[in-house]
Amino acid sequence: MRADGFRTAQLIALLLPLGLVGGALLSEQFGLVACEMCHWQRWPHYAAVIVAALSFVVRPRPVQMLFVLFAAALIAVSGGIGVLHAGVEYHWWQGITACSTTLASADPMAMLNEALRKPLVRCDVPQWTLFGISLAGFNAIFSLAGAVAIFGFAVRRARP
Repeated sequence: MRADGFRTAQLIALLLPLGLVGGALLSEQFGLVACEMCHWQRWPHYAAVIVAALSFVVRPRPVQMLFVLFAAALIAVSGGIGVLHAGVEYHWWQGITACSTTLASADPMAMLNEALRKPLVRCDVPQWTLFGISLAGFNAIFSLAGAVAIFGFAVRRARP
């Protein structure tokens, strides 16, 4: 009897966001600096890792299924934010944020000094592309495709 795809869905739900966040953090070690919208894309992935990991320890199977499907939804949310961010980078639409560094002080001299210490990172300019696709675009592609795959594997029935 052929097994259903639930275990595959669990593994994708855990490993995909781990890989995407790990890649993003690794890219920072090579000089890329995340903008505000880049960080927005990471939060659903952080949550998806936790939810997917919990799917391995909770019981019974229907509860595990809920955790996996919730992780897939979180991954899809990150993909949606990636689409928004990629559209801002490609100038398809205006961003909903100024994507500026926030300064903690009201003193103009302290604000200037703080601004000079922090890198200025714009959300509408991709720092790196491959084949014309930015990191936000790759996150959108991998996250949305991964969410669809997780859902597909999770609901697939075992066949003889």
